[in-house]
Amino acid sequence: MNQYYPTEAASSLICPDISQQNFQSTKLLKLGIMASGNGSNFEVVAQAIEERKLNAKIQVLIYNNPSAKAALRAKSRGLEAVLLNHRDYKKREYFDRKIVEILREYDVDLVIMAGWMRLVTQKLINAFPDKIINIHPSLLPSFKGVQAVQQALEAGVKITGCTVHLLRLEMDSGPILMQAAVPVFPEDTAETLHARIQIQEHRILPLAIASLAEGIAYIGATGNQ
Repeated sequence: MNQYYPTEAASSLICPDISQQNFQSTKLLKLGIMASGNGSNFEVVAQAIEERKLNAKIQVLIYNNPSAKAALRAKSRGLEAVLLNHRDYKKREYFDRKIVEILREYDVDLVIMAGWMRLVTQKLINAFPDKIINIHPSLLPSFKGVQAVQQALEAGVKITGCTVHLLRLEMDSGPILMQAAVPVFPEDTAETLHARIQIQEHRILPLAIASLAEGIAYIGATGNQ
């Protein structure tokens, strides 16, 4: 008999511990969301706004993949969705310049990378200093880059998770805003583990957005810069 019960034992440690029921930003946030794929993290931000758990408005979704389902999610809610196909730009800097132009056009004050599968340049980072959030499916600084879940399985770790952090030029680096730990079970595949990590991503992303707006999230001069 299997001694592991993932549905019962998959509780997660979130740090910092901020109750979603008792905390939300008092400042109205004007969000620009960037996505490349399915858009499940876009969806959870939109739902948090609709349920008044996050005091924000999505000004625009920017997507770079013409088949991204995130665009359908935005349009179904009557939200602006702008396609910027990176293949149409000869250099990353040109692409990022156009992104900045769109974000400023929609008066965005906080940028959320919710499954954005492109490296960015300093052009974008400088335009929104300490105002770009990324979410990654590992406990950074471990397992940066692509296939982070598979990396965790291959390393044999017993705990992994997800991280919301401020963006820096180096891939998957920058001050950590919030993390959630997720246990790894012996029978896990990349698919089953990733599904449980995504549950925690959906929990911490709206909280991290709100905590940053309120100045509760730590942004220090040391560590993860």
